[in-house]
Amino acid sequence: MKEFRAILDACKKVDFVERRAALATVVKVRGSSYRSPGARMLITDDGRWVGSISGGCLEGDALRKARQVMTDRIPLTVTYDTSEESNQNLGIGLGCNGIIDVLIEPVDPADEKNPVGFYEQIVALQVPVTLATIFAAEDATLVGKKLLLSDDGRKLHNFFDGALEAVVTPHLQKLFESKKSQAMTFDVQGKAVEVFTELIQPSTSLILFGGGFDARPVTQLAKSLGWEVTVTDECVAHIAPLFFPNADKLSLCQRDFVDRDFVITPYTACVLMSHNYTYDRDVLRKLLRTETPYIGILGPRKRFDKMLVEFEKEGLTLTPEDFHRIHSPIGLDIGAEAPDEIAVSIVAEIQGKFTNRSGGFLKYRQGPIHHRDAASDQVFKQVYLNTPDDAKKTATRP
Repeated sequence: MKEFRAILDACKKVDFVERRAALATVVKVRGSSYRSPGARMLITDDGRWVGSISGGCLEGDALRKARQVMTDRIPLTVTYDTSEESNQNLGIGLGCNGIIDVLIEPVDPADEKNPVGFYEQIVALQVPVTLATIFAAEDATLVGKKLLLSDDGRKLHNFFDGALEAVVTPHLQKLFESKKSQAMTFDVQGKAVEVFTELIQPSTSLILFGGGFDARPVTQLAKSLGWEVTVTDECVAHIAPLFFPNADKLSLCQRDFVDRDFVITPYTACVLMSHNYTYDRDVLRKLLRTETPYIGILGPRKRFDKMLVEFEKEGLTLTPEDFHRIHSPIGLDIGAEAPDEIAVSIVAEIQGKFTNRSGGFLKYRQGPIHHRDAASDQVFKQVYLNTPDDAKKTATRP
């Protein structure tokens, strides 16, 4: 979502009276690539771009292809075989050992089918959506056409014909459950049509309960990832704008009104780091009633154990799902000691939670780094939480 926002901001600054632009999207990968399907890049005819579709090896040639698309105003899909040494003749420094399909579309704000316009609406919705984009078909006029589906089944945009829509829609609906964006081939009236189907989820939001000095680097790091960050405390002196210049919102909120003052969704991570035991305990009690998938508690495990004893006396019993989303001690085990290091540990754990990864050294990971479909070797961009609870941690962090 950060890339979406960056592209939208850049597009708004383009003077389309003087300039032309195109949007490049990675739609299919076979083998290895630096970026996964769904990676995007806005290109203007003055040679500038925002975003990326590779580690820098495809951008130059994509710029040349984009100029053609800007002139013809016709979408074009380009295939790069990075395993072929002959690609060096193009002046591209490849070496990912994969085959990458990139869809390049003209960007025209006056056109209702403008692809950037789609993303502006998607960002504004703040709900999960699934998007299907045709990138290869015998009928070239179909390339670039899209179907956008909301999580409640509504078709927000539909530029498909009836027959194609009928076969693609069920796959878009299933995508909300599988969480796996991928390229698919459909047979429609005897003709093959390749479609990139992707799940686009709202950006991660982070609420820090407690505005101490160690909350500052967490805010800075989370904002660098494009997350929306709110810092709240019961003490106004702790949430001075001087301390949190990058935060999206600073909120003076008493613990009794947490559920009233904040909108907490399945895309909201909550971190308790006030160093005040009773405050953290009371806020945790409120958060247990919300849909947040991640609750992190700064401090040693014995603080959380003490809370559990008090909750049990109150008749409040935590479910297995509650234990799955509560992380105490907070963070990944990277030997963090200083506030900046602890911030890396916390943010990395939240990232892992929202992408369903446990952390660890990639050198010991069996299989590909990115999620793939075993049948097609397709690289996936996004997954979500569906795994059982990990074993309870016994480490402590003072």
